[in-house]
Amino acid sequence: MPGPSLRVGVISDTHGLLRPEALAALAGVAHILHAGDVGDPAILDTLRTLAPVTAIRGNIDRSGPCAALPATELVTLNGVSLYMLHDVNDLDLDPAAAGARVVISGHSHQPARYERRGVLYFNPGSAGPRRFSLPVSLGFLHLGAEIHAEIRELS
Repeated sequence: MPGPSLRVGVISDTHGLLRPEALAALAGVAHILHAGDVGDPAILDTLRTLAPVTAIRGNIDRSGPCAALPATELVTLNGVSLYMLHDVNDLDLDPAAAGARVVISGHSHQPARYERRGVLYFNPGSAGPRRFSLPVSLGFLHLGAEIHAEIRELS
């Protein structure tokens, strides 16, 4: 049973750019999840100055230092199991059957949050270079007896 709510930062698709606004927004979180397309391992080092980081690789991380990141990760925070993968279309398990309450993804650069079969699917969007007319954003999860997902657009 989860304890008091834990605030977790969720970021994805930095593509080598960690914006100062993203760092400011993530200040004070208990943990940071990076859903891939990191682009530069220095980004993870900088994020680790704020909170512990769990990161996976994305499609741009297949070579270079970020290639050593795992493709998927199952992490438990505050008693809540979260399954991380870069592209939700590559989902390789049934999250509900695996006990995951949240699926974290990136890749599309499109922020999204929806529920399916009791599992929250959460994509914080892209916090890196702006693509097309999509917003620059990141997200927060509030993990406790209830789970709340929040998307925040950056300027």
